[in-house]
Amino acid sequence: MGIGHYIKEIGRGPRGAKPLTREQAADLFAQVLDGTVSDLEIGAFCLAMRIKSETPQELAGFLDATHARLPRWPTSTRPLVVLPSYNGARKLPVLTPLLALLLAREGLPVLLHGMRTEARRVLASEVLQALGVAALTKPEAIAAGQVAHIDTHDLHPGLARLLAAREVIGLRNPGHSVVKLMNPGAEAALVVTSYTHPEYLERLCATFTLLQANALLSRGLEGEVAADPRRWPRYDGFVQGQHSLLEEQQAGTASEVPGLPTEIDVASTTRYTQAVMQGRLPVPTALQRQVEHILHLVAKM
Repeated sequence: MGIGHYIKEIGRGPRGAKPLTREQAADLFAQVLDGTVSDLEIGAFCLAMRIKSETPQELAGFLDATHARLPRWPTSTRPLVVLPSYNGARKLPVLTPLLALLLAREGLPVLLHGMRTEARRVLASEVLQALGVAALTKPEAIAAGQVAHIDTHDLHPGLARLLAAREVIGLRNPGHSVVKLMNPGAEAALVVTSYTHPEYLERLCATFTLLQANALLSRGLEGEVAADPRRWPRYDGFVQGQHSLLEEQQAGTASEVPGLPTEIDVASTTRYTQAVMQGRLPVPTALQRQVEHILHLVAKM
């Protein structure tokens, strides 16, 4: 069928564009993921949505199509904690691997997924590799207390192809929102995600409610889901779509985080992560608080 009739509705600019229903959004995104539309249509879709922005119904539809195409993840003895990681380090070290290891130390199975979407960023997967955690190439059972990671290409090539369109177009697209919200095929999973701009909070809360999802939502560190170690953000929790405000944001920024490296390279980040896990440096208070909120939500699932 093509997606031209959908582009006609969403591509009329910020004032004339019409939102899609959840069912329409799912149909559109399914065709994009399945590779049945042209590169020109994909480019038009990306630009139209960048100008219009996604509604909660559209995000839910995009995720419906994505979840229907992801392989089922083998069940674990405890709910799987899912950490999307797509931004990497920009000014501060990427702390998502440290968050993953702290959660595993609490006996949780943890899955990190991601891929490179911007050049010259240090990725969480690179730090995990340096720590001796090899990447998966297909879904495998993750034991309680274990960390695993997988590249988006191995979750769904069509989704990775959509993310890679950023290299050509130069702008993020709905795929970047989808990967930060999706459950990669686990029956019982808690998705830990973040937002950068305050206006996304209400939109993402509505989306998780529509999906009846289990999730922890907060402001992240440079687009990553790990908490900024210098700040104490607001935390919103969801269990089967039921929302609860777990904690309000606290004002202020810490002037110093003990041991946090000023360099963002893989080696420096790996050494810092090891020092914290071995007790030679303290766990940043913000990350410890994030771990506590995750444990609280998992206990309610």
